[in-house]
Amino acid sequence: MRRLVTALVIVGAGLAGCGEKAAPATPADPPPANVTSSDVVVDEAAMKSITVETLAEARVPRTLTIPGKIQFDEDRLAHILAPLAGRVVNLRVKVGDAVQKGQSLFEINSREATAAIGEHSESHKDLDLAEKTAAMTEDLFNHQAASKIALQQAQSDLAKARSRVARNEQAMRLLGLQSDADLDRVDGRVPVVSPIRGSLIERHITEGEYVQSDSMSMMTVADLSAVWVIGEIFERDLHLVAVGDAASITTTAYPGEQFVGRVSYVSDVIDPASRTARIRVAVPNPGGRLKAEMFASIAVNLGDSKPILNVPPSAVFVEGGKSFVFVTTVLGHFVRRTVEMLHPGDRVVTDGSLLLREEEEKRTN
Repeated sequence: MRRLVTALVIVGAGLAGCGEKAAPATPADPPPANVTSSDVVVDEAAMKSITVETLAEARVPRTLTIPGKIQFDEDRLAHILAPLAGRVVNLRVKVGDAVQKGQSLFEINSREATAAIGEHSESHKDLDLAEKTAAMTEDLFNHQAASKIALQQAQSDLAKARSRVARNEQAMRLLGLQSDADLDRVDGRVPVVSPIRGSLIERHITEGEYVQSDSMSMMTVADLSAVWVIGEIFERDLHLVAVGDAASITTTAYPGEQFVGRVSYVSDVIDPASRTARIRVAVPNPGGRLKAEMFASIAVNLGDSKPILNVPPSAVFVEGGKSFVFVTTVLGHFVRRTVEMLHPGDRVVTDGSLLLREEEEKRTN
């Protein structure tokens, strides 16, 4: 009898439940359209360890980089020659000294100089006499007191005297003697001056040495305010480079520093062995920091590339030979995406990718 009562209670309870009106079910909010089941979801605390940046397109400068070597600018180089044979005296400079344009470097004690100055003086005296003789003869001819032949002879002598003076004055200029004051000061010693401002980089003479007036350089002065950088460019790249292109120079001597110049020359000849052509970049060199024979790297600016998507390297991680990033579309939701699938405006994780990868592994396990 007790079992029946229990059964009736259970049934009654079931009937009582069936008699109540069921409450309507509340539908769940639909997930945002850009949220998927593959999203990695993190809480607000974890979000503090994640940095997100928005991708944008940028134009990246294109460059052609070739090895090079520093050389002196030949347009700023002066080889000092002996203007005449003689003995070196009053040698005033040594290698490394700074010199000014017109500064006396040394003098040459020469009998030739004494003879040349004497010839110059005599030619001027002869010219004075020839001018007076020609004037007097012309006056006599006009008064029928001299023949035409005498006048022509006087005029011929005057022309020869003038020509002789011109030759001697040219010889004085070659000796660096420009004025009467220079001539008075010489006294058999001809000063040899620097034609440019710069530094003495070579000296091949000593005090008292006898030198000849030939093509051998006694000294070399270089203006180091600008230098050349010489490089070799492969034949296949010649179409990329032209005179006037901007170029930047880097050296191991000054890491992290660039020297800016422009291409001033592209060779018209290809080296048959290396299949390269020589290019020259003119570079300002304030302070003379770039030294001759120093190795350098030449980066010729080829202009900007087409717009490309600028993806920060810190955002990229590699798995299975592919490059991925984490992209966020909704706060706290992240999804991995290959780099090739990115677009301008995507918001990628640049710091915190390791945390998101750990969350991925927890979800798959």
